[in-house]
Amino acid sequence: MPTIQTLLMPTVSQWLLSRDRLLALRARAEKKRQAASGRHVVHYFHQVDDPYSALTAAILPQWLARYDIDLQAHIVGPPPDSAAPDRARLIAYSRRDAALLARHYQLDFHDTGAQPDGAAVAEAARWLVGAARASRLPEIAGAVSSALWRGEPQGPRHGGPGGALQPADAATTASHRAAAERLRQQHGHYLGATFLYGGEWYWGIDRLHHLEHRLQLLGAQRPGVSGALFPPGTDWQAPVALARPQPIEFFVSLRSPYSALATARVYALARHASVPVHLRYVLPMVMRGLPVPREKRRYISLDAAREAHLRGIPFGRLNDPVGRPTERGLALIPLARRIGCEEAYLLSFMRGVWAEGIDAGSDRGLRTIAERAGLRWDDARDALRETGWRSIAEANRAALLALGLWGVPSFQVGGVAVWGQDRLWAVQDALLQGASSAASHSPKEPL
Repeated sequence: MPTIQTLLMPTVSQWLLSRDRLLALRARAEKKRQAASGRHVVHYFHQVDDPYSALTAAILPQWLARYDIDLQAHIVGPPPDSAAPDRARLIAYSRRDAALLARHYQLDFHDTGAQPDGAAVAEAARWLVGAARASRLPEIAGAVSSALWRGEPQGPRHGGPGGALQPADAATTASHRAAAERLRQQHGHYLGATFLYGGEWYWGIDRLHHLEHRLQLLGAQRPGVSGALFPPGTDWQAPVALARPQPIEFFVSLRSPYSALATARVYALARHASVPVHLRYVLPMVMRGLPVPREKRRYISLDAAREAHLRGIPFGRLNDPVGRPTERGLALIPLARRIGCEEAYLLSFMRGVWAEGIDAGSDRGLRTIAERAGLRWDDARDALRETGWRSIAEANRAALLALGLWGVPSFQVGGVAVWGQDRLWAVQDALLQGASSAASHSPKEPL
C-alpha cells in the first residue's frame, strides 16, 4: 500500500526543485538587494587546510576583476563529523582531486602527500582572518595558501594596495571562525570553498559558472566580460577513436541524485568510445550506516536540480527510493544483465524515481519500470525473491573502498578513478590517454 509520503513526495519535490521556484527565489533576492544597498554582496567561506579552498583562493583576484561585487570573506574550519563520515578518505582524495583540477585548469596546487602542519595552518589562519577583517583577503589568500601547501614559511608582512597587513591574534581568530561557522550553518552549508549569494550556495570552482551566469544576467559583470572562468565540461557528441579502449567501471547507487544525472551520460560516452560499461551497484550511504545530515541532503538536491537543468536532464519529480524500493530495484539488475537489458533497466529506474515520481516500492511502480525496459513481470517477481544481489553490492562496495572512494557516482578507467558526475571530463581524458595516470578522486557527491 502506498503511504502518504510516497503519494505526496513527487508533487512536493517537483515544486521544491523546480526551475520556476528557483527563479522566483532569485527574483525575490534581487528585489531585496535593490531595496537595500543595491550592491551585489557575495559571501565566501574559506577553510585554511582545504585543497579546494586553496584552488579558489588562487583565482579570487581574477574572478573578482570580472564583477562589480562586494566580497565578504569568512574563515571556517572543516565540516562537522556528520557531514564527513569517512574523514581520512575525504582528506586524502581531496588533495588528489585538487591536483587533478589544478592540472586541468592550469592552477597552482602542490600536494606533498600529507596535510599541512597544524602550527602552519594556525599561522595561515591568523593571516587570513586579519585580511578578512580588513576586507582584503583576495590580496593574500592565494599566496598564503600556496606557501601553506608547499610547506614554506608565511612571510612577516603581506603588503598590497592598502599597505602592510597584520595577522589576527589567536583569540580574534577563534572568535572569527566560530562566528563564520555559525553563519555557514545558519544558511545551510557545511563545506569550505563555498560562495553564498542571494540565498543560493555554490561549491568550489566547479560551480562558479552557475554564479557567474546569474551575475551576468543581473548586469554585474564588468565591460567585456562574458562566459565563465571555468565552464562545465562537455560530453562527447560523436564517435571517438581510441588507441587503447578500456571499459568504464561505473559505481552507482539507485538513491543517488548525482548517479541519476550521470547514468545516461556515461552510457552515451561509452557508445561514442565503443567501450563497455561495467555496472558496479552499491547500497546507498544511509543504508550502509553513514549519516547524511539535513543541510547536506538539501544542498545536494538543489545542486543536482541545477545541474540537471544545465544538462537538459529530466529531474525533480522524485520518489525517494531509500530502503525497500532500492532493494527491490537492485534485485532486478542481475536479471536485466542476464537478458541483455541492464542499461535500459537502469535508465528506466533512474528516470522513474528521479523524474517521474514512480514508487519503486510498489508492484505497480516497479512493474512499470521493469516492463518498459524489456523485463517480463513474471520473471521480475521471481527475481525479487533472490538475494544474490546483496553479495554483489558488498563486493562492489569493497572495490570502491579499495580505490580510496566511498561515494557515487564513481568511475574507473584503468588506473584512473574519479568521483562525481562533474568528473566525466576526467573519464574522457582517461579514455583518450589509455588510463595511464594515477588515480584521482572527488569528495562532494556522497549519496
